[in-house]
Amino acid sequence: MSQAQPMPQLTVRAVLLAIVLAVILAAANAYLGLFAGLTIATAIPAAVVSMGVLRLLGGGSILENNIVQTGASAGSSIAAGVIFTIPALIILGYWQDFRYSWVLAIAGLGGLLGVLFSVPLRRSMIVEEPLPFPEGKAAAEVLKAGENPGPGLRILAFSAAIGGFLKAAAASGMRLIPDSAAGAGFFGKYLGYMGTNLSPALLGVGYIVGLNIGIVVVSGGILSWNIAIPLYHALFLDSDPVLAQSIAGAGAEDAAFAIWSAKIRYLGVGCMLIGAVWTLFSLRKSLISGIKSGLSAARSSNSSQVVHHTERDLPMKWMLMALLLFTLPLLALYQAIVGQWFVSIPMTIIMIVAGFLFVSVSAYLAGLVGSSNNPVSGITIATILFASVVLVFLLGSDSPIGPVAAIMIGAVVCCAAAVGGDNLQDLKAGYLVGATPWKQQLMLGVGAFSCALIMAPVLNLLAQAYGIGAPTAEHPNALSAPQATLMASVAKGMFGGDLPWTMIAIGGGVGAVIIAIDEWLKARGSSFRVPVLAAAIGIYLPLELMTPIFLGGLLAHFVEKARGLKPGDEEARDRIHRPGTLFAAGLITGEALMGIAIAIPIVVTERSDVLALPPSLQFGKYVGLVVLAVVAWLLYRSSTRSAMARE
Repeated sequence: MSQAQPMPQLTVRAVLLAIVLAVILAAANAYLGLFAGLTIATAIPAAVVSMGVLRLLGGGSILENNIVQTGASAGSSIAAGVIFTIPALIILGYWQDFRYSWVLAIAGLGGLLGVLFSVPLRRSMIVEEPLPFPEGKAAAEVLKAGENPGPGLRILAFSAAIGGFLKAAAASGMRLIPDSAAGAGFFGKYLGYMGTNLSPALLGVGYIVGLNIGIVVVSGGILSWNIAIPLYHALFLDSDPVLAQSIAGAGAEDAAFAIWSAKIRYLGVGCMLIGAVWTLFSLRKSLISGIKSGLSAARSSNSSQVVHHTERDLPMKWMLMALLLFTLPLLALYQAIVGQWFVSIPMTIIMIVAGFLFVSVSAYLAGLVGSSNNPVSGITIATILFASVVLVFLLGSDSPIGPVAAIMIGAVVCCAAAVGGDNLQDLKAGYLVGATPWKQQLMLGVGAFSCALIMAPVLNLLAQAYGIGAPTAEHPNALSAPQATLMASVAKGMFGGDLPWTMIAIGGGVGAVIIAIDEWLKARGSSFRVPVLAAAIGIYLPLELMTPIFLGGLLAHFVEKARGLKPGDEEARDRIHRPGTLFAAGLITGEALMGIAIAIPIVVTERSDVLALPPSLQFGKYVGLVVLAVVAWLLYRSSTRSAMARE
């Protein structure tokens, strides 16, 4: 019996549009990740743009639009894989700038490996034992409702304009409003601090991740900034003469940041480490299932049985050949770093084994909590730690190249894990709309490699304009690159560096307590959970970045209350939040793209104040708070009044 031919999918226009969107969204997510330590999934805004553009070109089937969002979603995953790790090479002083060929090899080949490793997982995680994959499900709903993409495009364009304008008005642009509003003071020996960043993008991030995650991350920030820092200042500063001397005479806010940078943020490091180990342990059954599924898929591909187009993955024999083809250049890269085959070969083996294991972990977590909440950074820390232990044995604990080699392994695994989790999210959407898996897998590979082509120029532009890592006199408002800074600290600490191991150990204990609380909530069947890696991010990052994320999550909760959402009605939740999600995605994309655009004149003129208005036209933090409140109201209104939410 002949099978009905599916609608067109891999058309030329769909592929080209996917590549363009992937590149734009990769650049935007690179800025967001370096700024706030977070990236967002881009499948839904890409699907909406695709429906509008393809309609202007004369149609566009649901499967064409699905291909576009599949390729474009690589923009978030490749950006995350790169900015979480590769800037560590700058922070370590190994590179002075981002080398194009090396970044392309790490990001491009790592992304392609992520696609290959994730293919055997599709059957077990989507078909046989389906996980929710919330963003994939939401993307499928957007695609199904694509007959009228106009309202969604208008929401995206409007919010992107707002995000872009406010970024241009902020401290790195015209300086109409500051970047943050904070207050701090000394109360005897107690040091108090409270603040919020004024970024609309972070408000959008909070809306997308929701109230649960918002509460967890801001609680982590409160633990660091309102408990640990004041306690350290009151009880332990006198026993730390170096730090005490460095903050003598400093204001309360500067003192708080100095204590956080030198000591308290390492609580987050310890929490991440224990969280990464726990994640691997708790997902051991999923890893075994993924391996069994891969073997089953290999047997199916060798049989003569006719398989429906919705069940056709990339052929296993071609995948194995591609795995060898992509691994050899990485072996050469590692050999160029260490210059010793007895080291570069184990590095490559570690990369392959860790890559498959952590792609499985990433895919499972993406299925549970979504790609935006996927703790790829925790996965990468575990990789770097394991690689460092092996490299210490091979190179010695005082090897200057050891931290660099560990970061290089972690960077490839991070790119693979980010792409792998995203791939399963896209395949879930494709499964729900009747797409062909191998075509999606091929498109994601194309999208991932396209993004890799532009990452080095974007990173160099941002580094020259804003600086990356610790603030300096030349770049006082440097992009913090929190994950990359963490990776550099962990790798360097494993090779004789000076890490505050006591703080890391205490952070590990905090992580264990959080895991116990989360398991207790799980046993009670609670809808509220405390993911340890989300808490660790809150502990590790400045509180001012967590506050707007919490406020965005609170907005999402208010929207659900206003629309009368019933507990457990996930389909209604996706529909209600669709316009708000698009508005939030527009804020993020507009601000991020404007941040890149602003970097161009700063680099060209070598002046950070090239766009600044006269001081008489610059306003203070209270005006900034009012502006953020207006944006929050617009975001709330978009979800409670939009016709899209009432469909």
